[in-house]
Amino acid sequence: MTLLHLSPSLFSCLFLVLAPIFVASSHVSDPELVVQEVNQQINASRRNLGVLSCGTGNPIDDCWRCDPKWEKNRQRLADCAIGFGKHATGGRDGKIYLVTDASDKDAVNPKPGTLRHAVIQEEPLWIIFARDMVIKLKEELIMNSFKTIDGRGASVHIAGGACITVQYVTNVIIHGISIHDCKKRGNAYVRDSPSHYGWRTASDGDAVSIFGGSHVWVDHCTLSNCADGLVDVIHGSTAVTISNNYLTHHNKVMLLGHSDSYTRDKNMQVTIAFNHFGEGLVQRMPRCRHGYFHVVNNDYTHWKMYAIGGSAAPTINSQGNRFLAPNNKVFKEVTKYEDAPQSKWKKWNWRSEGDLFLNGAFFTPSGGRASSSYAKASSLSARPSSLVASVTGNAGALSCKKGSRC
Repeated sequence: MTLLHLSPSLFSCLFLVLAPIFVASSHVSDPELVVQEVNQQINASRRNLGVLSCGTGNPIDDCWRCDPKWEKNRQRLADCAIGFGKHATGGRDGKIYLVTDASDKDAVNPKPGTLRHAVIQEEPLWIIFARDMVIKLKEELIMNSFKTIDGRGASVHIAGGACITVQYVTNVIIHGISIHDCKKRGNAYVRDSPSHYGWRTASDGDAVSIFGGSHVWVDHCTLSNCADGLVDVIHGSTAVTISNNYLTHHNKVMLLGHSDSYTRDKNMQVTIAFNHFGEGLVQRMPRCRHGYFHVVNNDYTHWKMYAIGGSAAPTINSQGNRFLAPNNKVFKEVTKYEDAPQSKWKKWNWRSEGDLFLNGAFFTPSGGRASSSYAKASSLSARPSSLVASVTGNAGALSCKKGSRC
């Protein structure tokens, strides 16, 4: 691997307002083909279990985790994504940037060697860490396009300050880090590229905020206890995969779609796969608006109000998940239809196929029996409980050591 050495830049002293650059739409013309492809990869991964001794049936993990030289082939990870975000290349085609400094003292003039200095660069970069770090961000970490944050081989925590914003950029991968205890920040100047910085109003305090972004993949992260959402995907974002994450101790977990009136989110397509929704979660796993959402092979072991909800007629395709209801009999229902009477929501397309319901959990479907909005995958209905335990058993940031399988 070639390490990129970047010398300090001379930054402009002009105060400029951040000007959003809209990313071209990444709407998939036939989302059913993507859903079918996810199913095919899961089946192929299962078939390989007899060949790969470290195989789990998780097609993302089985793509790279069996390689004992993963640290020398880091950028191969970019070829392992599935679902709507499968084309997120991140920094695959760029150099390695080694973060050596956990500080974040200046959001306008970030120090070379810091995470903030890495993510704002113009060229594609694959960002790794020299050692274990706890990074307390002074302001939002505003990412530029074609970047990968890869925490493998170190214990990396972004905690106690602002967190990550993916705004009007494309091709971003966030992998293998812990993000927690995020705070609201803002009303400050923040740099988003080597040549530009501007005034940021108050942030929401999300762990990961995807705002008008496309081709984004959030994988194997451990997420908890933030001021607003853990992962929010809003304002026309699309082509997103959220996979293999371990989410705990949070109220409003995941918002997909800005508002009922923001119809640009009708193009939104998000895959939620192989995640573990764990202890201390309350609701929104996810809460959807307008778009198309494939929720596949996740393990729902805790919720206090509901698991999957939505408004504004989203299409929700739930396949092969395991839902363990809370003991409180009032909150056994997986689903929550919001901001619409039954006469309207019964026409929405919400389906459950091959899901396993435990402790009285139940899913209220809507829409017609046959619809082109869904792809059938019979393999996902086979032994879903044992499958989900296997494919989600290593959700969250992994403890990877160089020279051995991760």
